[in-house]
Amino acid sequence: MREIPVEKVAETVARLCQEANSDLGEDVLAALRRARDREESPLGRQVLEQLLENARIAREESVPICQDCGMAVVFLEIGQDVHFVGGNLYEAVRAGVADGYALGYLRKSVVRQPFSARVNTGDNAPPVIYTDIVAGDRAKVTVMVKGGGAENMSRLAMLTPSQGREGVVETVVRAVDEAGSNPCPPVIVGVGIGGTADAAMVLAKKALLRKVGEPHADPEVSSLEAELLDKINAIGIGPSGLGGRMTALAVHVEVFPTHIASLPVAVNLQCHAARHREAVL
Repeated sequence: MREIPVEKVAETVARLCQEANSDLGEDVLAALRRARDREESPLGRQVLEQLLENARIAREESVPICQDCGMAVVFLEIGQDVHFVGGNLYEAVRAGVADGYALGYLRKSVVRQPFSARVNTGDNAPPVIYTDIVAGDRAKVTVMVKGGGAENMSRLAMLTPSQGREGVVETVVRAVDEAGSNPCPPVIVGVGIGGTADAAMVLAKKALLRKVGEPHADPEVSSLEAELLDKINAIGIGPSGLGGRMTALAVHVEVFPTHIASLPVAVNLQCHAARHREAVL
């Protein structure tokens, strides 16, 4: 049994919150460059150039990529041979988010009571936390920063099995089309298929953690990803919603077995600033 102090978790989460908000991953930057080179619209190319320049300034000056510093979503993959000591794990994650947003001078965007007073919590906590138990004696911590514009465009459809692949394609393409410019395209489209309604939504969000454009290992799923990307980029929304072919940088699909009577399809959009960072303890 390997012991990990929860204080170490808090420190790691604080650091990842700051890094995610100011430093886009190389996979995202490479995808933006490819989009710029492929974009047919002059205005669309100009927008993509500005996005790349914005990312450069944010990285070099350690300032937020976007004024919406998002809500923190923390994924914990905990080895079954790990024992956390020194306090409560989830409280440590919450403290890490609060410290990271304070130390990084990041905008706090979380409100306490969602349907009435909506008073800001003042520290961007609590985060949303997902935990998976895996083999080994390590813990992987991933912090995703999720802005409101993209998250608000999430969709869940409970299809009938007879709608099949065609229904999945129609559902995902319609979701992106209806979202328009709201999620700040070019977007990364996370799709979860299967499980239950709630499981499909989590699958869609986890799909966004994959390196941008990395195809699914299952050829049938990767074929679906390619078809969806082609159809989405034929809509014509374009960068920042100003027209063009580069509406999406990638479509990532994750699947899970489901009930014989069900076909859940969840869509979770990520803006061009696909902000997430991970560390292994």
